[in-house]
Amino acid sequence: MLEFTPMELMICAASQMLEDGALVVVGTGAPCAAAMLAQRTSAPNLTLIFEAGGIGPQLPRMPISVGDSRTFYRGLAATSMADVMETCQRGLVDYTFLGGAQIDRYGNLNSTMIGGDYNRPKVRLPGSGGANDLGSLCWRILTITPHDPRRFVEKVDFITTPGYLTGPGAREAAGLPAGTGPYRVITDLAVLGFDETTKQMQVESLHPGVTFDEVQRNTGFELLKRTPLGETAPPTPHQLDILRREVDPHRYIIGRAAPSRTTA
Repeated sequence: MLEFTPMELMICAASQMLEDGALVVVGTGAPCAAAMLAQRTSAPNLTLIFEAGGIGPQLPRMPISVGDSRTFYRGLAATSMADVMETCQRGLVDYTFLGGAQIDRYGNLNSTMIGGDYNRPKVRLPGSGGANDLGSLCWRILTITPHDPRRFVEKVDFITTPGYLTGPGAREAAGLPAGTGPYRVITDLAVLGFDETTKQMQVESLHPGVTFDEVQRNTGFELLKRTPLGETAPPTPHQLDILRREVDPHRYIIGRAAPSRTTA
């Protein structure tokens, strides 16, 4: 029996979406773990980019911030945030990992505030940082997040980072590059994507032991379903070994996991 946690499954699933030779902007936490795992397994030529200016490092250990000195280790360049954003603006970056407190059916992300009044919010969140720029300019947005109705909402309280806004054509009408936008949302229940025509969120694959009804119950809007609906591949022994022994040996990220799932 191969045992793994939901967090390990999310990281392994995300790593498989990063093809060899791609460029990806990552932050700390699970996105960085996924990129490091990909670099050590299926995508050795993956180029990691950090918002503070590190480009192409070969990370020896998990960095604690986007400006950690490890984000420059044996890198291609030690540059600046302005240069990183210019690289995104020129259309050279394939993926970015972004997150937030809320996400809606069109992949719009909120990391600014919770509540109906911007001046008197229930919760004031950190805000955009570079998320709006990255989500506006990189080709594909990836999100790793727990799956619950408080996060997956009918309408975000504030659009910090644009997804497909209100649907087909809205992103381009707002002046954002055609062909960019949300790509995959990896949760502890499923992998979700976006319908080509309606731009609405749909379930691409269910994690082992999870049903579509369970995913829908934890979502604050009606989900679409890909046909045929897939099943997320569980982590392999090799992936788990690299993740636990090299990527996150101190379990800073994978140690946050909920109760584990088991598969034969």
